[in-house]
Amino acid sequence: MAQRDVKEAFVSNLNGTSLGEVALGSYLAPLCLINRAFILVLYYWAKGTLPLPLPLVSHLLLDFSVIVLPLVLSCTVLSSILVQVIICLSFISACVFCYICRTSFQSSALQLQKIVSTFLQSDVQYKQVPFVTLFRVFVNVKTAISILAVDFSVFPRRYAKTETYGTGVMDFGVGAFVFANALVSPEARRRGISGSKMSHVTKQILSVWPLVALGMARLVSIKMTGYHEHVTEYGIHWNFFFTLAIVRVLASALLVVIPAGQLWLFALLLSGSYQFALETSDLKSFLMHNNDREKDFLHGNKEGIFSILGYVAIYLTGVQIGLYVMQPRAKVKDCLKMLFFLCLGSLLLYTALFACQTLLEPVSRRTANLSFVVWSVAQSLFFMSCLGLADLVILFSKGASHCLFLPSSMNFQEMSVDSLASRKRGEMERLCLIQAVSRNQLLFFLLANLLTGVTNSLVDTLGCSTSFSVCVLLSYMLMNCLVIFGLHVCGITAKFW
Repeated sequence: MAQRDVKEAFVSNLNGTSLGEVALGSYLAPLCLINRAFILVLYYWAKGTLPLPLPLVSHLLLDFSVIVLPLVLSCTVLSSILVQVIICLSFISACVFCYICRTSFQSSALQLQKIVSTFLQSDVQYKQVPFVTLFRVFVNVKTAISILAVDFSVFPRRYAKTETYGTGVMDFGVGAFVFANALVSPEARRRGISGSKMSHVTKQILSVWPLVALGMARLVSIKMTGYHEHVTEYGIHWNFFFTLAIVRVLASALLVVIPAGQLWLFALLLSGSYQFALETSDLKSFLMHNNDREKDFLHGNKEGIFSILGYVAIYLTGVQIGLYVMQPRAKVKDCLKMLFFLCLGSLLLYTALFACQTLLEPVSRRTANLSFVVWSVAQSLFFMSCLGLADLVILFSKGASHCLFLPSSMNFQEMSVDSLASRKRGEMERLCLIQAVSRNQLLFFLLANLLTGVTNSLVDTLGCSTSFSVCVLLSYMLMNCLVIFGLHVCGITAKFW
């Protein structure tokens, strides 16, 4: 069997993992964020200053070691003991948090109830919507890790994309990517339509040219180089870049006519109608049949074309959630209330998912069925809730430690704009890898895809030992991070339109 066929077989006919294991992974990134903040707090207490010595090098290495490294290890050599890893990190975080609180409040006469009450009533400010940026960055980072790691044997097969039915970690990744884009869409940010509705839609069509260009470049490069491809993901000529572009255009066209408060209802109607068609017609058997791909363009790319309906439903729901989380909130208690409703929404959707899988069919990323739409939104809300809770823990620690310039989504309201904390915060954000990825997310995603292809052409991914595989993945991620971090430090934002 040719090497190309071997690699295709390696990523084919997989069944995914449990819903619980996918949800379990949502705890790791928030714990990494908290631990990074605690390390900086302890250093600040010990030395009385920040940033770290040799700031460009030390902060990049710190963020890479505390944030990126655990994510790489969790989907490779530590995947079998992920529960123990999360328990250990949680225990360490809890101990340091208690130490910070005890050290900060031991000389204070304030009772715990009063401390918590004061914190909840505190005024907050933020340039970016709390934890939405974190969600988008971590979806991007995890995607970058997975698209290369999946070609190595050290990456658990249960995490890879499923063939027909199932819930793999990478299956959630594509749904979360669409959801993340919707959260920060112009419609979610309440940017009014300038000009006529038709001109607005035309503008959105023109704005997706980078995605179309990237999709064409990927298609041409794959066909010319003979790079392995799993055709049941999207089809012979289709890829995820085309899906992102068309979903954006279709959703924008729908958003000019659908009332903002009814987006979730239309998304339910769309995905429900699609599911009804799958159940009552020959559409499902058409999508699952693999022997007619050479017949015409529709048969060759049926998964990519028909799954657009499910992704549009996810996008519209993401815009609806974005409209909610983008509302201005002035106090900590308001942010906590928002997290409660997001978590409650996730719980209700998981209940609906159980009903869908029992009464209809399991999750299928291949068709983007109703179960997949519900699962993608439910897991996205849960992940956002975990990140939001981590952000509140960091905010509380900032106040307790008086290290107010720690990088985070939220900050306490300042009386003076030109305060030392504000200037220090700007300096710390300049040295923050998360801010760097957030600044150039599309470029980061593009660079990850490019380096994935280069790595596969240079390395026999299936024949690598465990240690060498991990080294390659870490080197690949370090290269991605170095480029993006360098652009951020230089204040460069890559704009493609």
